[in-house]
Amino acid sequence: MSLKYKRILLKLSGEALNGGDKSQILNSSILTQFAKEIKKVVDEGCQVAIVIGGGNIYRGASAGSGIDRSTGDYMGMLATVINGMAIQSILENVGLQTRLLSAIKMEQIAEPFIKRRAVRHLEKGRVVIFGAGTGNPYFSTDSGGALRSNEIGAEVLLKGTNVDGVYDKDPRKNEDAKKYEHITFDEAINKGLKVMDKTAFTLCQENALPIIVFDMSGEGNLLKVVKGENIGTLVKD
Repeated sequence: MSLKYKRILLKLSGEALNGGDKSQILNSSILTQFAKEIKKVVDEGCQVAIVIGGGNIYRGASAGSGIDRSTGDYMGMLATVINGMAIQSILENVGLQTRLLSAIKMEQIAEPFIKRRAVRHLEKGRVVIFGAGTGNPYFSTDSGGALRSNEIGAEVLLKGTNVDGVYDKDPRKNEDAKKYEHITFDEAINKGLKVMDKTAFTLCQENALPIIVFDMSGEGNLLKVVKGENIGTLVKD
């Protein structure tokens, strides 16, 4: 089966990197598992960009302790760069070429984000990791993922989670939870489904960029999504 999507942006939460275990920041076995799944799609010729959250290290929106929101958000952006460095190293361990691009200049460890440079890296088969969100406070990494997806011309925004799609309520707590195979942007917003924030939804909706929410932990799931198999939940008008 040929690829349905030849250029994707994969959005991962920071919490995905520690498997939800708050006693540790990173879980090496989970990182390696993700890297192997990403390598499968790269080997098939798919161009892959990645945006990672920083919630496993620091969540700016809930800073508290007298730290103002802007400062907290910048601290959260730095956390995403740490995660980006981690997954960059693991991806290179499995034989992939990578580039880490940051929205905040830090030349010793990352290239500054330049759209044309990012696209050129993708065309050369390198996995591009976007760090530091949008470079601005008050924007989540979901919004950063939506922005970068549109900038690089990604065909789909993939949100890798530990749940196999979007449900009307938490399936881990409710046995009668209903899974959506397909849902529109307006339905997701009106139903208050916690897939992505409204800014990210709006960026995707206005630019006709579909979102697929799927279980990243399932072996082969990423490749199945890229090949167009019915995995997860499609958010599209």
